[in-house]
Amino acid sequence: MKSIRKVLLLALLLTSFNAFALFDDCKDLFPKQQVPTSPELGRDLCFDGFAIYYSAQDKKPIYTVQKLHRDQFVGPHPRRTNQFYEEARLPFAERAQLSDYRGSGYDRGHNVPAGDMSADKSMAQSFSLANMMPQARQNNQGIWAKNVEEPTRQYVKRAAGDIYVYTGSIGNAGSIGNGRVTIPSHLFKLVYDPNRNSAWAYWVENTNEANMNPPISYEALMQKTGIDFHLPIKPVNITTK
Repeated sequence: MKSIRKVLLLALLLTSFNAFALFDDCKDLFPKQQVPTSPELGRDLCFDGFAIYYSAQDKKPIYTVQKLHRDQFVGPHPRRTNQFYEEARLPFAERAQLSDYRGSGYDRGHNVPAGDMSADKSMAQSFSLANMMPQARQNNQGIWAKNVEEPTRQYVKRAAGDIYVYTGSIGNAGSIGNGRVTIPSHLFKLVYDPNRNSAWAYWVENTNEANMNPPISYEALMQKTGIDFHLPIKPVNITTK
């Protein structure tokens, strides 16, 4: 009887896992509409131009996804709002709160960068706390902004077609606030160019003293995170040129 209950419980967990990661309203943001498989249970959140697979336990994204094109960066850039807000679509007990970050010593680090937003609405949405992770301050404003986000943006501006970008974090280096928002130990950004059939990933320690290392392969990122992004390529090739 106990073994039967275990089997039923496992089936229920697997069913719940699959039910969460549907992204029904924004599946076109994923390459060939293939949603990644993650070892972590999460909630899917669709926004204008990006999506978030969110951890209710860690109160930060497991990963985010964007489909970017160089045309999005033509013309005036929307004004940065800096209006961080708590995500009302999440149950209260699962939300990161503004008070969690206040006085923590950590930045509210964007997964989907505000600098990638091409419309006022998506700019405002990018400041949802569901899009934030506790990030070491000098890391966020230095190495991550200058050596990860900006080179990715410049690549999109040069690319011939759509570029898919996944951003997330893993590990547990403690927590902040009464809500115990998990501080990740490492951050990642995966860039996929379908036209060149290539992908590479930035892998950065979440510290103020982090060094910038060469990009790692798609395969190496999957091994580090346990996430299968289901990209329709062989997991090889590291190139940013």
